[in-house]
Amino acid sequence: MAKELAEKAKEAFLDDDFDVAVDLYSKAIDLDPCAEFFADRAQANIKLGNFTEAVTDANRAIELDPMLTKAYLRKGTACMKLEEYRTAKTALEKGASIVPNEPKFKKLIDECDFQITEEEKDLVKSGSSTLPSSSTPPASASTVSPAPTLAEPAKPKYRHEFYQKPEEVVVTIFAKGIPKQNVNVEFGEQILSVVIDVPGGEDAYHFQPRLFGKIIPDKCRYEVLSTKVEIRLAKADVITWTSLEYSKAPAVALKPNVSSAAAAVPQRPAYPSSKAVKDWDKLEAEVKKEEKEEKLDGDAALNKFFREIYQGADEDMRRAMSKSFVESNGTVLSTNWKEVGTKKVESTPPDGMELRKWEY
Repeated sequence: MAKELAEKAKEAFLDDDFDVAVDLYSKAIDLDPCAEFFADRAQANIKLGNFTEAVTDANRAIELDPMLTKAYLRKGTACMKLEEYRTAKTALEKGASIVPNEPKFKKLIDECDFQITEEEKDLVKSGSSTLPSSSTPPASASTVSPAPTLAEPAKPKYRHEFYQKPEEVVVTIFAKGIPKQNVNVEFGEQILSVVIDVPGGEDAYHFQPRLFGKIIPDKCRYEVLSTKVEIRLAKADVITWTSLEYSKAPAVALKPNVSSAAAAVPQRPAYPSSKAVKDWDKLEAEVKKEEKEEKLDGDAALNKFFREIYQGADEDMRRAMSKSFVESNGTVLSTNWKEVGTKKVESTPPDGMELRKWEY
């Protein structure tokens, strides 16, 4: 029962119903107070802005399972939101010691170090401004200038766009001149995480959307080029994404109109176009209908008649037609192979006409 509640809570979380998720996780915890449920409720509380409650949940999860790395990640994230960077760093370093190759911990620890350094700078400045020099009399209140404020460094922003095929979505981030080792891309069931360390000491670029649809992480890939980062997301379901990021808009299932053999050939990406799409199947059907209903005279009508008979004939009938027509110089057309197959078909001119043989 507890697992079923937790599964429903996870579904509510993915649907951005974080209040419902917290409530369901709480019911699951009442039945089975395990570390996983506390850590997951901590994440839902973070989404709701309940950072103190998230820290409490993460601490409880750590007590129950000291090796649960996501509990340390939840605690570190919540503490950073509360601007408790030293506490956050301690939790994150513990989690990083369990999974040394996990880049998420390193990024957050680096951010904690930066914020701690800024806090120390502010303390030094505030301390020096309150201690007047022995040789300089204190300035009057009217002459004291306000302490200069440091502008926060601008976070890098890169333009991105996407297009899709039936089987994949291609995301392009236009980041020019970024070394490959500075780009880290991770794929989740419905999450894309892109972190780019910008050369020159600027803050890292983070792009972590919840995707419109589910993907197959093992089949996803990315490539760092000189002017961009190209990411290919393998769709879990053959549906049309109405946007890159999650939306409650209903998905549209694609209905391919090609044969299985043709479906194996990769299709070119479809871009929006103002031109009307032609229905070639419909046009072909209309042409055939016009040909069938077309009224012809003379030789044209006779040729059409012969062509229709030939198209609907079996192999023996076709052989009989060809043999009789050729041997009779076009005066006899037979569909009976048993009749014409064993003898030469003589010419039979129409009534009132005479057959003449030409000598060369």
